[in-house]
Amino acid sequence: MSVKAVAERAMEQGEGILRLTPTWVPRSFCVPGRRIKLHPDDYYALGLNRGGIDERWFSSTTPADNGPLTSKNEGLSHVVFEDGGKQELFLLRDAVDELKDQLIGKIWGTHRCWPMYSKFFDNQGALPFHIHHDDAHAARVNAKGKPEAYYFPPQLNNHGGDYPYTFFGLRPGVSKEEVLDALRAFTKGDNRITELSAAYKLVPGTGWNVPPGILHAPGSLCTYEPQKASDVFAMYESVVHDQTLDEELLWKDTPKEELGNHEYLLDVIDWEENTDPLFAQKHFMKPAPVEPLETMRAQGYEEMWIAYLADDFSAKELTVLPGATVTIKDAGAYGMYVVQGHGKLGVWDIESPALIRYGQLTYDEYFVSASAAKAGVTISNPSKSDPIVILKHFGPCDHANMPKRKA
Repeated sequence: MSVKAVAERAMEQGEGILRLTPTWVPRSFCVPGRRIKLHPDDYYALGLNRGGIDERWFSSTTPADNGPLTSKNEGLSHVVFEDGGKQELFLLRDAVDELKDQLIGKIWGTHRCWPMYSKFFDNQGALPFHIHHDDAHAARVNAKGKPEAYYFPPQLNNHGGDYPYTFFGLRPGVSKEEVLDALRAFTKGDNRITELSAAYKLVPGTGWNVPPGILHAPGSLCTYEPQKASDVFAMYESVVHDQTLDEELLWKDTPKEELGNHEYLLDVIDWEENTDPLFAQKHFMKPAPVEPLETMRAQGYEEMWIAYLADDFSAKELTVLPGATVTIKDAGAYGMYVVQGHGKLGVWDIESPALIRYGQLTYDEYFVSASAAKAGVTISNPSKSDPIVILKHFGPCDHANMPKRKA
């Protein structure tokens, strides 16, 4: 049976909602924080040479860029279709290619792909100070730029890790020559580039918007990260928590003709944004109610905007109160993950497992088609005490009531 035929049957079976499998991604330069529900024996399931698994990717049609050891389809989400006791897995990317606007609506007409994904980043320590390229710089290596956003789910932050602070940008008054000196010192030891930045304490239940060109060193809270469909980055810090980074990470996603040119690395930095004294005011995000809280609670739910300052994606946190059944409409297709509770989502049983083995299929992740989102998805919570909490990530979408970008 062709992918298109299976995808159509899966859409019919799920009434416009596809069930996805867990997508685990290792990072060689990270130490897992062990908060993403993976079994303790499985954080190094891909081998020590690949590093620990500290990320789970959601609704991804974007392959992970983990160097020459990257496995086939690493980072790509799969759809699971069950019929007659048999299971068949196929890539969400292939489903999008075959079903087009039937699955993702008008986004297909403008992008010809699903242009975002989300992930959990779960590191015991802070990441190195790094940068994501904008579209212009990424185009030089045949890639797309990468804006992203952070939200820190309370359910997955029972501990803060080793360093629950994130460095953002550069202190006002820092000179370009100071940054160049740090970049040139990358191979000489600790280049101490974060001394030119400022750290902000991370608070569960809040988040940040991070456009491309912003220097940042994400802290050690478990982080939900909606982002544009890209995996471009370059590491500008040489030593983190006494771990050294290979120089090739400094030059990652740099055009061959610019290798060795530290001035090019400086050019990737959006200088005005990085040195803005109002950086926190413009990029910090508190959850914002989708509708008045009293109105939503009377109907049995609460829904909050948790990522709302980027053009390429957005995200919401939906809470269905104990004993409630609600129908929620949205403006476009979205991926979703159940972070707490159990119940029904349309025709599907949903649950948030306490522990997941590597390779195990779950009922905690789905992709909602544009038509199903607009018609409304009915969610029932049978629990007498436990809410259902769902994280929802959208591509570029004309939401009627999303908060405005900060001036």
